Amino acid sequence: MKPASRPIPAFSRSARAASGACPEPTRLARAVQGAIAVLALGAGAVPVWAQDADAGESIRLKPGALLQETLPPETRKQLPTFVWGERMEGKTDDLTVIEGEVELRRHDTVIRADRVEFDQRTNEALATGHVLINRSGDRFEGPELQMNVETYKGHFSEPTYRLLKNQANGDASRIDFLSRDKMVVHDGRYSTCERPPGSTWMPDWLVRATTIDLDTEEDVGTAKGGVLEFKGVPILAAPYFTFPLSDKRKSGVLPPSMAIDNQSGVQLTAPYYLNLAPNMDATLVPSLMTKRGVDLAGEFRYLQPSYTGRLRAAFMPSDRLRDDDRWAYSLQHNQRLTDNVGGGGPIGLRVNLNRVGDDNYWRDFPRSITSLTSRLLPSEVVAGWSSGPWSIGGGAYRWQALQDTSAPFTPPFDRLPSVGLSYQKTDQTLLGSSDWDVAVRTNFTRFQRSVLSTAGELKSGGDRSLAVAELTRRWQSPGWFVQPRARLHATQYQFDNTAGVPTSASRAVPTVSVDSGLVFERPAAYFGRQYTQTLEPRAFFTWTPYRDQTGLPNFDSGARDFNLATMFAENAYNGHDRISDTRAVTLGVNSRLLDVDNGAEVIRLGIAQRLLLEDQNVTLPGGTPVTERLSDMLLAARVQWDPLWSFDTTLQYNPKSRESVRTTVGGRYTPGPFRVLSAAYRIQRGTSEQIDLGWQWPLAALWGNAPARVPGRALGPGQWYSVGRLNYSMPDRKIIDLVAGFEYDAGCWLGRVVVSRLQQSTTAANQSILFQLEFSGFSRVGASSLQTLQGNVPKYQYLREEIAPPSRFQQYD
Repeated sequence: MKPASRPIPAFSRSARAASGACPEPTRLARAVQGAIAVLALGAGAVPVWAQDADAGESIRLKPGALLQETLPPETRKQLPTFVWGERMEGKTDDLTVIEGEVELRRHDTVIRADRVEFDQRTNEALATGHVLINRSGDRFEGPELQMNVETYKGHFSEPTYRLLKNQANGDASRIDFLSRDKMVVHDGRYSTCERPPGSTWMPDWLVRATTIDLDTEEDVGTAKGGVLEFKGVPILAAPYFTFPLSDKRKSGVLPPSMAIDNQSGVQLTAPYYLNLAPNMDATLVPSLMTKRGVDLAGEFRYLQPSYTGRLRAAFMPSDRLRDDDRWAYSLQHNQRLTDNVGGGGPIGLRVNLNRVGDDNYWRDFPRSITSLTSRLLPSEVVAGWSSGPWSIGGGAYRWQALQDTSAPFTPPFDRLPSVGLSYQKTDQTLLGSSDWDVAVRTNFTRFQRSVLSTAGELKSGGDRSLAVAELTRRWQSPGWFVQPRARLHATQYQFDNTAGVPTSASRAVPTVSVDSGLVFERPAAYFGRQYTQTLEPRAFFTWTPYRDQTGLPNFDSGARDFNLATMFAENAYNGHDRISDTRAVTLGVNSRLLDVDNGAEVIRLGIAQRLLLEDQNVTLPGGTPVTERLSDMLLAARVQWDPLWSFDTTLQYNPKSRESVRTTVGGRYTPGPFRVLSAAYRIQRGTSEQIDLGWQWPLAALWGNAPARVPGRALGPGQWYSVGRLNYSMPDRKIIDLVAGFEYDAGCWLGRVVVSRLQQSTTAANQSILFQLEFSGFSRVGASSLQTLQGNVPKYQYLREEIAPPSRFQQYD
């Protein structure tokens, strides 16, 4: 905008207005006056519209770059103040009185009233009669306001208010404005529920307090002598509590929840969030269980430039269920110990500790905040460093096994310690050819395990040193690839044999393999759509000679799952203690249908089968050699003809018995936001047969079209949602696991009711019903029912999501 030819004063009035009342302006004059005021306001900011009024040219409006939410303090102090009304009296640089539809405007502050007294010497304004003030989108209405338009200090009598950031509403006997961003609400009410037109207002939930301090800069509210009411019923009272005014991390109460189950009785949980620093926070989660006592749980998170971590812990003194103290903790910590060392990278540290106080913790705390509900808890401390092709690492690894007398299991070996040195280099020139990959991995591990038996605690273990050298190269072009690989696996053991006699043993096993494939493509058209269809045959040959390994210990080897990935692997076992004598050829073929417009995979079909050239004689302890030359056949298919639908199936077929051994069929339907339906059928012949269903669906969509999505607010207020997951065993004719319930979105609050049944053993299950209220703009996510839904329902979407902060121009006067 070009500078004006002369300064624009804070007030513009005619000479006649100085001695008496101004005549009532015409509608056109008021419109022009208002337009000039708006243009003058933009002089201190990047303008929305600018004028060119050069001689000989007509006036043109040019679009500006943006609207500024805030201005620098130096610029804001220099901004002019504009005022207009029907009548105006006063003197220059003195008290001015304006009456009749008065409006006073200065940048992002607007005051409207029937009458305004403005002291130009002090910038004090006294507004009376139908007063409205809009400060950066926060609106206040009432009978009388006194405010300094420069310092924003003042008070408002009997106002109602609406805050921009979280659309909160309220009223009070008085509001004191302490600064631009801080105010104190006296004898007030606060809620994010809509305030309908009229004098009466009783929202679904509200906070009543003697005083409510609102800090819109820090986005935090503080209630003193406050009571939280829902549907007119007090549910929380405290002399002091805080709550957030936006989606930013702020200290305050989290959604309380209630659960009823068959072993804890009624469980009441009241979490509280502590925003300790920008890089540090904590959550306190006390729970009262009527049948058991008080469980004190919490979480602490921290983030620094060189390290980050999370500590979770829980303690229940004198649990009446077991007549003992119950505890658990979990620590995850990652740290860069040093800067770059010796021309390489930094030394890194990873800590993962998990521990509980007794074997029954997993069954007695199925919804524990520590999530330590598994029966096998890992603990490890690992450090590592790398430089170019070299890397070195070491650590200690331990397991805590939570045993059940009705279903015992053998835990893995602890590794105390395990250290390794590796070298891996790509694009090497060997045998007159480049692009060879060379890798050498070495490791030393001390294995140790304690197992309880009728004879007491038995300890076993040993030392293992190994070296694995590998050489591979891949030749490829757009239509084919060939990749040979050679590997030597050498191992040295020191262990106690079954008689307790120290024994040493060694083993060296070579392996060669060749992986190859072709890729054919052709254009195709189906149902009026153009595709690229591929045919991708693949052949994999592997040869590992037999080495007798029956006298060697088994510290970490186990059978691989039978799938399309492991069929093209050299070793039938994972780990390093058993190297299978696999002499086989695996043949397979894939065919895909690709959308030519976006490359999306519409259909994928695959089939593979392995042919053993000789018997496989190396087995795990207690196993039998594999003499069947033809393996089971694997067939897999995936179809996503439409982005809303997807189907997956895998079939393991035994050609000798001519029946399927294992089958999985699944599908998912996602027609829109907050609508997902998934189903899966799994059968493993002679072992299990289960149906798995998962869903999240608005009930309105069952008998009509559901409303359109509202940004950050799911499908809008007044919507019911059904959500859950069910796992059903067909041979047992019973539900194994069930999590199902309803969610209701009232706009300013969310309600959840969730029923869960979690199988703990063949004869026992934990059954519970959970309730939760969440007040939008007041409490944050974190209660147990929501965690249960997120952890069990596939593709579950939370009904609230973060959106861009609202602009003051969205609530502009």
